Amino acid sequence: MVLALIIFLATYALMLTLQKYRPVIALTSAAVFIVLGLSGMYDLTLLDALGAVDYNVLLMIAGTMGLVTLFIDSRMPARLAEQLIVRVPNVKWAVTALALFAGVISAFVDNVATVLMVAPVGLAISRKLKISPVPVLIAIAVSSNLQGAATMVGDTTSMLLGSFAGMNFLDFFWMQGRPGIFWGVELGALASLVALLVLFRKNTEKVSAVVETEVSDYFPSALMIGTVLLLIVASFLPEPQDAALLAIYNLRSGLVCVALCLIGIVRDCIRKHSGGTFLRVLKDLDRDTLLLLFGLFIVIEGIRTAGVIDAAADLFYRVSGDNPFLLYTLIVFASVVLSAFIDNIPYVATMLPVVQGIAALMNGGAGIEPYVFYFGLLTGATLGGNLTPIGASANIAAIGILRKNGETVRLRDFLRIGVPFTLSAVLAGYVYIWLVWGV
Repeated sequence: MVLALIIFLATYALMLTLQKYRPVIALTSAAVFIVLGLSGMYDLTLLDALGAVDYNVLLMIAGTMGLVTLFIDSRMPARLAEQLIVRVPNVKWAVTALALFAGVISAFVDNVATVLMVAPVGLAISRKLKISPVPVLIAIAVSSNLQGAATMVGDTTSMLLGSFAGMNFLDFFWMQGRPGIFWGVELGALASLVALLVLFRKNTEKVSAVVETEVSDYFPSALMIGTVLLLIVASFLPEPQDAALLAIYNLRSGLVCVALCLIGIVRDCIRKHSGGTFLRVLKDLDRDTLLLLFGLFIVIEGIRTAGVIDAAADLFYRVSGDNPFLLYTLIVFASVVLSAFIDNIPYVATMLPVVQGIAALMNGGAGIEPYVFYFGLLTGATLGGNLTPIGASANIAAIGILRKNGETVRLRDFLRIGVPFTLSAVLAGYVYIWLVWGV
Protein backbone atom coordinates (compact mmCIF):
# COMPACT_ATOMS: atom_id res chain seq x y z
CA MET A 1 0.00 0.00 0.00
CA VAL A 2 2.85 2.39 0.81
CA LEU A 3 4.32 2.10 -2.69
CA ALA A 4 0.92 2.75 -4.29
CA LEU A 5 0.45 5.83 -2.09
CA ILE A 6 3.91 7.15 -3.03
CA ILE A 7 3.17 6.67 -6.74
CA PHE A 8 -0.19 8.39 -6.37
CA LEU A 9 1.24 11.37 -4.45
CA ALA A 10 4.10 11.67 -6.95
CA THR A 11 1.53 11.66 -9.76
CA TYR A 12 -0.38 14.53 -8.17
CA ALA A 13 2.79 16.50 -7.40
CA LEU A 14 3.98 16.19 -10.99
CA MET A 15 0.57 17.15 -12.37
CA LEU A 16 0.60 20.28 -10.18
CA THR A 17 4.11 21.35 -11.18
CA LEU A 18 4.01 20.25 -14.83
CA GLN A 19 0.44 21.08 -15.77
CA LYS A 20 1.20 21.06 -19.49
CA TYR A 21 2.08 17.37 -19.25
CA ARG A 22 -0.78 16.20 -17.01
CA PRO A 23 -2.17 13.65 -19.51
CA VAL A 24 1.29 12.12 -20.04
CA ILE A 25 1.88 11.94 -16.28
CA ALA A 26 -1.52 10.30 -15.63
CA LEU A 27 -1.04 7.77 -18.43
CA THR A 28 2.49 6.97 -17.26
CA SER A 29 1.27 6.45 -13.71
CA ALA A 30 -1.52 4.20 -15.03
CA ALA A 31 1.05 2.15 -16.96
CA VAL A 32 3.14 1.78 -13.78
CA PHE A 33 0.16 0.41 -11.86
CA ILE A 34 -0.62 -2.02 -14.70
CA VAL A 35 2.99 -3.27 -14.72
CA LEU A 36 2.92 -3.69 -10.94
CA GLY A 37 -0.33 -5.62 -11.29
CA LEU A 38 1.06 -7.87 -13.99
CA SER A 39 4.13 -8.53 -11.83
CA GLY A 40 1.86 -9.84 -9.09
CA MET A 41 2.38 -7.02 -6.60
CA TYR A 42 -1.28 -6.00 -6.84
CA ASP A 43 -4.40 -7.84 -7.97
CA LEU A 44 -4.75 -5.72 -11.10
CA THR A 45 -4.84 -7.22 -14.58
CA LEU A 46 -4.84 -5.32 -17.86
CA LEU A 47 -8.52 -6.17 -18.34
CA ASP A 48 -9.32 -4.93 -14.82
CA ALA A 49 -7.51 -1.65 -15.56
CA LEU A 50 -9.26 -1.07 -18.87
CA GLY A 51 -12.58 -2.11 -17.33
CA ALA A 52 -12.18 0.58 -14.65
CA VAL A 53 -12.29 3.33 -17.27
CA ASP A 54 -15.70 5.04 -17.42
CA TYR A 55 -16.15 5.17 -21.19
CA ASN A 56 -19.64 6.63 -20.80
CA VAL A 57 -18.19 9.76 -19.18
CA LEU A 58 -15.48 10.05 -21.83
CA LEU A 59 -18.04 9.79 -24.63
CA MET A 60 -20.31 12.36 -22.95
CA ILE A 61 -17.44 14.82 -22.63
CA ALA A 62 -16.24 14.31 -26.20
CA GLY A 63 -19.73 14.63 -27.68
CA THR A 64 -20.58 17.69 -25.62
CA MET A 65 -17.33 19.40 -26.61
CA GLY A 66 -18.15 18.91 -30.28
CA LEU A 67 -21.68 20.26 -29.84
CA VAL A 68 -20.29 23.31 -28.05
CA THR A 69 -18.00 24.07 -31.01
CA LEU A 70 -21.00 24.00 -33.37
CA PHE A 71 -23.05 26.08 -30.92
CA ILE A 72 -20.36 28.78 -30.69
CA ASP A 73 -19.92 28.85 -34.47
CA SER A 74 -23.64 29.49 -34.89
CA ARG A 75 -23.21 32.78 -32.95
CA MET A 76 -26.30 32.03 -30.87
CA PRO A 77 -24.52 32.63 -27.50
CA ALA A 78 -23.39 36.12 -28.57
CA ARG A 79 -26.91 36.93 -29.79
CA LEU A 80 -28.47 35.82 -26.51
CA ALA A 81 -25.95 37.85 -24.50
CA GLU A 82 -26.69 41.00 -26.49
CA GLN A 83 -30.44 40.55 -26.03
CA LEU A 84 -29.79 40.29 -22.32
CA ILE A 85 -27.60 43.38 -22.12
CA VAL A 86 -30.03 45.75 -23.87
CA ARG A 87 -32.50 45.12 -21.06
CA VAL A 88 -30.33 46.33 -18.15
CA PRO A 89 -30.01 49.93 -16.91
CA ASN A 90 -26.32 50.23 -15.95
CA VAL A 91 -22.91 48.56 -15.75
CA LYS A 92 -23.59 46.98 -12.36
CA TRP A 93 -26.56 45.08 -13.71
CA ALA A 94 -24.86 44.43 -17.04
CA VAL A 95 -21.96 42.61 -15.35
CA THR A 96 -24.33 40.73 -13.07
CA ALA A 97 -26.61 39.79 -15.99
CA LEU A 98 -23.62 38.57 -18.03
CA ALA A 99 -22.41 36.48 -15.09
CA LEU A 100 -25.86 34.96 -14.59
CA PHE A 101 -26.16 34.32 -18.32
CA ALA A 102 -22.79 32.56 -18.30
CA GLY A 103 -24.04 30.51 -15.35
CA VAL A 104 -27.20 29.41 -17.15
CA ILE A 105 -25.22 28.39 -20.26
CA SER A 106 -22.67 26.60 -18.06
CA ALA A 107 -25.37 24.36 -16.58
CA PHE A 108 -25.48 22.61 -19.95
CA VAL A 109 -22.15 23.49 -21.58
CA ASP A 110 -18.55 23.02 -20.44
CA ASN A 111 -17.29 25.88 -18.23
CA VAL A 112 -14.33 26.81 -20.43
CA ALA A 113 -16.53 26.82 -23.53
CA THR A 114 -18.98 29.08 -21.70
CA VAL A 115 -16.23 31.58 -20.94
CA LEU A 116 -15.14 31.50 -24.58
CA MET A 117 -18.74 32.22 -25.61
CA VAL A 118 -19.50 35.08 -23.23
CA ALA A 119 -16.08 36.72 -22.77
CA PRO A 120 -16.09 38.54 -26.15
CA VAL A 121 -19.37 40.23 -25.21
CA GLY A 122 -17.91 41.28 -21.85
CA LEU A 123 -14.83 42.69 -23.59
CA ALA A 124 -16.92 44.61 -26.12
CA ILE A 125 -19.12 46.16 -23.44
CA SER A 126 -16.10 47.08 -21.31
CA ARG A 127 -14.41 48.82 -24.23
CA LYS A 128 -17.57 50.69 -25.18
CA LEU A 129 -18.09 51.93 -21.63
CA LYS A 130 -14.34 52.54 -21.12
CA ILE A 131 -14.13 50.40 -17.98
CA SER A 132 -11.65 47.67 -17.06
CA PRO A 133 -12.69 44.28 -18.46
CA VAL A 134 -10.77 42.45 -15.70
CA PRO A 135 -13.55 42.28 -13.08
CA VAL A 136 -16.15 41.65 -15.79
CA LEU A 137 -14.43 38.53 -17.13
CA ILE A 138 -13.56 37.29 -13.64
CA ALA A 139 -17.26 37.51 -12.71
CA ILE A 140 -18.15 35.55 -15.87
CA ALA A 141 -15.59 32.84 -15.08
CA VAL A 142 -16.55 32.26 -11.44
CA SER A 143 -20.25 32.17 -12.31
CA SER A 144 -19.53 29.55 -14.98
CA ASN A 145 -17.77 27.39 -12.39
CA LEU A 146 -20.69 27.66 -9.98
CA GLN A 147 -23.43 26.49 -12.33
CA GLY A 148 -21.36 23.60 -13.70
CA ALA A 149 -22.54 21.50 -10.76
CA ALA A 150 -26.23 22.16 -11.43
CA THR A 151 -26.85 19.40 -13.99
CA MET A 152 -25.28 16.12 -15.00
CA VAL A 153 -23.92 17.61 -18.25
CA GLY A 154 -22.75 20.94 -16.81
CA ASP A 155 -19.22 19.92 -15.87
CA THR A 156 -16.89 16.95 -15.97
CA THR A 157 -17.17 16.59 -12.19
CA SER A 158 -20.97 16.32 -12.46
CA MET A 159 -20.61 13.64 -15.13
CA LEU A 160 -18.21 11.76 -12.86
CA LEU A 161 -20.66 11.91 -9.95
CA GLY A 162 -23.66 10.93 -12.08
CA SER A 163 -21.86 7.91 -13.48
CA PHE A 164 -20.29 6.80 -10.19
CA ALA A 165 -23.49 7.14 -8.14
CA GLY A 166 -25.77 5.72 -10.83
CA MET A 167 -27.71 9.00 -11.06
CA ASN A 168 -29.71 9.99 -14.12
CA PHE A 169 -30.22 13.48 -15.53
CA LEU A 170 -33.39 14.18 -13.52
CA ASP A 171 -31.80 13.01 -10.23
CA PHE A 172 -29.91 16.30 -10.14
CA PHE A 173 -33.30 18.01 -9.91
CA TRP A 174 -35.35 15.56 -7.83
CA MET A 175 -34.29 12.25 -6.33
CA GLN A 176 -35.83 9.86 -3.83
CA GLY A 177 -38.69 12.26 -3.13
CA ARG A 178 -36.36 15.16 -2.29
CA PRO A 179 -35.02 18.20 -4.20
CA GLY A 180 -31.64 17.48 -5.81
CA ILE A 181 -28.35 19.36 -5.90
CA PHE A 182 -29.60 21.64 -8.71
CA TRP A 183 -31.62 23.69 -6.22
CA GLY A 184 -28.65 24.01 -3.88
CA VAL A 185 -26.56 25.38 -6.74
CA GLU A 186 -29.33 27.85 -7.61
CA LEU A 187 -29.51 29.04 -4.00
CA GLY A 188 -25.77 29.54 -4.20
CA ALA A 189 -26.28 31.51 -7.42
CA LEU A 190 -28.77 33.80 -5.69
CA ALA A 191 -26.37 34.35 -2.80
CA SER A 192 -23.53 35.08 -5.22
CA LEU A 193 -25.81 37.49 -7.10
CA VAL A 194 -26.06 39.59 -3.97
CA ALA A 195 -22.27 39.43 -3.61
CA LEU A 196 -21.78 40.63 -7.20
CA LEU A 197 -24.25 43.50 -6.78
CA VAL A 198 -22.35 44.63 -3.69
CA LEU A 199 -18.95 44.29 -5.40
CA PHE A 200 -20.09 46.32 -8.44
CA ARG A 201 -22.30 48.77 -6.53
CA LYS A 202 -20.25 51.80 -7.66
CA ASN A 203 -20.47 50.93 -11.37
CA THR A 204 -23.64 52.87 -12.18
CA GLU A 205 -22.61 54.03 -15.67
CA LYS A 206 -25.44 53.81 -18.19
CA VAL A 207 -25.41 51.00 -20.75
CA SER A 208 -26.13 51.70 -24.40
CA ALA A 209 -26.13 48.59 -26.56
CA VAL A 210 -27.84 47.12 -29.62
CA VAL A 211 -28.63 43.60 -30.76
CA GLU A 212 -26.52 43.27 -33.89
CA THR A 213 -25.22 39.69 -34.00
CA GLU A 214 -27.02 37.52 -36.53
CA VAL A 215 -27.37 33.80 -35.84
CA SER A 216 -25.91 31.92 -38.78
CA ASP A 217 -27.53 28.54 -38.05
CA TYR A 218 -30.23 27.51 -35.56
CA PHE A 219 -29.60 23.78 -35.94
CA PRO A 220 -26.80 23.59 -33.29
CA SER A 221 -29.16 25.18 -30.78
CA ALA A 222 -31.74 22.51 -31.61
CA LEU A 223 -29.05 19.86 -31.12
CA MET A 224 -28.15 21.26 -27.69
CA ILE A 225 -31.80 21.15 -26.62
CA GLY A 226 -32.22 17.72 -28.17
CA THR A 227 -29.21 16.41 -26.25
CA VAL A 228 -30.73 17.42 -22.93
CA LEU A 229 -34.12 15.92 -23.84
CA LEU A 230 -32.62 12.65 -25.05
CA LEU A 231 -30.46 12.36 -21.92
CA ILE A 232 -33.64 12.66 -19.87
CA VAL A 233 -35.37 9.98 -21.98
CA ALA A 234 -32.30 7.71 -21.82
CA SER A 235 -32.27 7.91 -18.04
CA PHE A 236 -35.69 6.23 -17.91
CA LEU A 237 -34.84 3.28 -20.18
CA PRO A 238 -35.14 -0.06 -18.36
CA GLU A 239 -31.97 -2.04 -17.85
CA PRO A 240 -31.81 -4.96 -20.32
CA GLN A 241 -30.89 -8.52 -19.34
CA ASP A 242 -28.87 -9.34 -22.47
CA ALA A 243 -25.13 -8.79 -21.91
CA ALA A 244 -24.52 -7.11 -25.28
CA LEU A 245 -27.49 -4.78 -24.83
CA LEU A 246 -26.36 -4.06 -21.26
CA ALA A 247 -22.97 -2.87 -22.54
CA ILE A 248 -24.71 -0.42 -24.88
CA TYR A 249 -27.13 0.58 -22.11
CA ASN A 250 -24.22 1.54 -19.84
CA LEU A 251 -22.90 3.82 -22.60
CA ARG A 252 -26.28 5.32 -23.49
CA SER A 253 -25.65 8.91 -22.31
CA GLY A 254 -22.28 9.07 -24.03
CA LEU A 255 -23.69 7.59 -27.23
CA VAL A 256 -26.47 10.20 -27.26
CA CYS A 257 -23.96 13.06 -27.03
CA VAL A 258 -21.63 11.60 -29.67
CA ALA A 259 -24.48 10.71 -32.07
CA LEU A 260 -25.98 14.21 -32.02
CA CYS A 261 -22.53 15.73 -32.38
CA LEU A 262 -21.87 13.60 -35.46
CA ILE A 263 -25.26 14.55 -36.92
CA GLY A 264 -24.36 18.21 -36.53
CA ILE A 265 -20.91 17.75 -38.06
CA VAL A 266 -22.14 15.72 -41.05
CA ARG A 267 -24.95 18.18 -41.74
CA ASP A 268 -22.61 21.17 -41.60
CA CYS A 269 -20.06 19.46 -43.86
CA ILE A 270 -22.78 18.67 -46.43
CA ARG A 271 -24.20 22.19 -46.18
CA LYS A 272 -20.79 23.79 -46.75
CA HIS A 273 -19.49 21.15 -49.18
CA SER A 274 -16.37 20.95 -47.06
CA GLY A 275 -14.82 18.87 -44.29
CA GLY A 276 -13.69 21.98 -42.44
CA THR A 277 -16.27 21.58 -39.68
CA PHE A 278 -15.04 18.09 -38.84
CA LEU A 279 -11.43 19.31 -38.66
CA ARG A 280 -12.40 22.29 -36.49
CA VAL A 281 -14.36 20.12 -34.05
CA LEU A 282 -11.45 17.69 -33.92
CA LYS A 283 -9.04 20.55 -33.28
CA ASP A 284 -11.21 22.03 -30.50
CA LEU A 285 -11.65 18.65 -28.80
CA ASP A 286 -9.98 18.79 -25.39
CA ARG A 287 -7.87 15.67 -25.85
CA ASP A 288 -5.81 16.51 -22.76
CA THR A 289 -8.84 16.20 -20.47
CA LEU A 290 -9.95 12.93 -22.11
CA LEU A 291 -6.49 11.37 -21.82
CA LEU A 292 -6.09 12.69 -18.28
CA LEU A 293 -9.34 11.07 -17.19
CA PHE A 294 -8.53 7.82 -18.98
CA GLY A 295 -5.25 7.56 -17.05
CA LEU A 296 -6.80 8.64 -13.75
CA PHE A 297 -9.53 5.99 -13.89
CA ILE A 298 -6.80 3.36 -14.04
CA VAL A 299 -4.68 5.04 -11.36
CA ILE A 300 -7.66 5.17 -9.01
CA GLU A 301 -8.37 1.50 -9.64
CA GLY A 302 -4.71 0.81 -8.85
CA ILE A 303 -4.78 2.58 -5.48
CA ARG A 304 -8.15 0.97 -4.72
CA THR A 305 -6.69 -2.47 -5.35
CA ALA A 306 -3.70 -1.57 -3.16
CA GLY A 307 -6.00 -0.58 -0.27
CA VAL A 308 -5.20 3.16 -0.31
CA ILE A 309 -8.81 4.25 -0.74
CA ASP A 310 -9.99 2.10 2.15
CA ALA A 311 -7.21 3.55 4.31
CA ALA A 312 -8.18 7.13 3.33
CA ALA A 313 -11.83 6.43 4.15
CA ASP A 314 -10.78 5.02 7.52
CA LEU A 315 -8.71 8.15 8.22
CA PHE A 316 -11.66 10.47 7.49
CA TYR A 317 -13.83 8.29 9.70
CA ARG A 318 -11.32 8.46 12.55
CA VAL A 319 -11.35 12.28 12.37
CA SER A 320 -15.13 12.68 12.20
CA GLY A 321 -16.12 9.67 14.28
CA ASP A 322 -19.68 8.48 13.76
CA ASN A 323 -20.95 12.06 13.33
CA PRO A 324 -22.40 12.54 9.81
CA PHE A 325 -22.64 16.34 10.16
CA LEU A 326 -18.99 16.66 11.17
CA LEU A 327 -17.95 14.42 8.28
CA TYR A 328 -20.13 16.37 5.84
CA THR A 329 -18.64 19.67 7.02
CA LEU A 330 -15.11 18.26 6.75
CA ILE A 331 -15.73 17.04 3.18
CA VAL A 332 -17.25 20.34 1.99
CA PHE A 333 -14.64 22.72 3.36
CA ALA A 334 -11.65 20.45 2.79
CA SER A 335 -12.81 20.22 -0.83
CA VAL A 336 -13.10 24.01 -1.07
CA VAL A 337 -9.55 24.53 0.18
CA LEU A 338 -7.96 21.71 -1.82
CA SER A 339 -9.77 22.59 -5.05
CA ALA A 340 -8.45 26.14 -4.81
CA PHE A 341 -5.06 24.68 -5.75
CA ILE A 342 -5.79 21.24 -7.23
CA ASP A 343 -7.77 20.71 -10.42
CA ASN A 344 -11.22 19.50 -9.35
CA ILE A 345 -11.46 16.77 -12.02
CA PRO A 346 -8.76 14.46 -10.62
CA TYR A 347 -9.74 15.46 -7.08
CA VAL A 348 -13.40 14.44 -7.50
CA ALA A 349 -12.44 11.30 -9.42
CA THR A 350 -10.20 10.29 -6.51
CA MET A 351 -12.54 11.28 -3.69
CA LEU A 352 -15.77 9.68 -4.92
CA PRO A 353 -14.73 6.12 -3.94
CA VAL A 354 -13.23 7.51 -0.71
CA VAL A 355 -16.53 9.16 0.20
CA GLN A 356 -18.39 5.96 -0.65
CA GLY A 357 -16.07 4.05 1.68
CA ILE A 358 -16.56 6.55 4.49
CA ALA A 359 -20.36 6.31 4.21
CA ALA A 360 -20.07 2.51 4.47
CA LEU A 361 -18.21 2.89 7.81
CA MET A 362 -20.79 5.21 9.40
CA ASN A 363 -23.57 4.16 11.75
CA GLY A 364 -21.37 1.72 13.61
CA GLY A 365 -20.34 -0.05 10.42
CA ALA A 366 -23.90 -0.52 9.17
CA GLY A 367 -23.37 2.29 6.66
CA ILE A 368 -25.59 5.16 5.53
CA GLU A 369 -26.62 6.57 2.15
CA PRO A 370 -23.70 8.56 0.75
CA TYR A 371 -25.64 11.17 -1.24
CA VAL A 372 -25.25 14.01 1.27
CA PHE A 373 -21.48 13.44 1.16
CA TYR A 374 -21.47 13.15 -2.67
CA PHE A 375 -23.30 16.46 -2.99
CA GLY A 376 -21.06 18.09 -0.40
CA LEU A 377 -18.00 16.90 -2.30
CA LEU A 378 -19.31 18.21 -5.62
CA THR A 379 -20.30 21.57 -4.11
CA GLY A 380 -16.99 22.13 -2.35
CA ALA A 381 -14.82 20.90 -5.22
CA THR A 382 -16.68 22.84 -7.92
CA LEU A 383 -16.85 26.13 -6.04
CA GLY A 384 -13.45 25.88 -4.36
CA GLY A 385 -11.79 26.52 -7.71
CA ASN A 386 -13.14 30.07 -7.58
CA LEU A 387 -10.89 30.99 -4.66
CA THR A 388 -7.76 31.32 -6.79
CA PRO A 389 -6.91 32.13 -10.42
CA ILE A 390 -5.46 28.64 -10.93
CA GLY A 391 -8.23 26.69 -9.20
CA ALA A 392 -10.38 26.10 -12.28
CA SER A 393 -9.84 25.88 -16.02
CA ALA A 394 -12.48 28.56 -16.65
CA ASN A 395 -10.49 31.01 -14.52
CA ILE A 396 -7.31 30.25 -16.43
CA ALA A 397 -9.15 30.69 -19.73
CA ALA A 398 -10.59 34.07 -18.68
CA ILE A 399 -7.22 35.35 -17.50
CA GLY A 400 -5.63 34.13 -20.73
CA ILE A 401 -8.19 36.11 -22.77
CA LEU A 402 -7.51 39.23 -20.70
CA ARG A 403 -3.76 38.93 -21.14
CA LYS A 404 -4.13 38.46 -24.88
CA ASN A 405 -6.03 41.75 -24.86
CA GLY A 406 -3.23 43.56 -23.06
CA GLU A 407 -4.74 43.47 -19.56
CA THR A 408 -2.82 42.75 -16.36
CA VAL A 409 -4.60 40.52 -13.85
CA ARG A 410 -3.25 40.83 -10.32
CA LEU A 411 -3.94 38.26 -7.63
CA ARG A 412 -5.85 40.80 -5.55
CA ASP A 413 -8.08 41.60 -8.55
CA PHE A 414 -9.18 37.99 -8.63
CA LEU A 415 -9.45 37.51 -4.86
CA ARG A 416 -11.62 40.62 -4.56
CA ILE A 417 -14.34 38.84 -6.53
CA GLY A 418 -13.49 35.16 -6.08
CA VAL A 419 -13.46 35.04 -2.28
CA PRO A 420 -16.84 36.69 -1.48
CA PHE A 421 -18.45 34.94 -4.47
CA THR A 422 -17.19 31.54 -3.34
CA LEU A 423 -18.00 31.93 0.35
CA SER A 424 -21.55 33.16 -0.27
CA ALA A 425 -22.31 30.37 -2.76
CA VAL A 426 -20.67 27.60 -0.70
CA LEU A 427 -22.43 28.56 2.54
CA ALA A 428 -25.84 28.66 0.82
CA GLY A 429 -25.29 25.27 -0.81
CA TYR A 430 -23.77 23.81 2.37
CA VAL A 431 -26.82 24.69 4.48
CA TYR A 432 -29.31 23.57 1.82
CA ILE A 433 -27.72 20.16 1.20
CA TRP A 434 -27.58 19.32 4.90
CA LEU A 435 -31.17 20.46 5.56
CA VAL A 436 -32.50 18.41 2.62
CA TRP A 437 -30.14 15.42 2.59
CA GLY A 438 -28.61 15.37 6.06
CA VAL A 439 -29.14 12.21 8.10
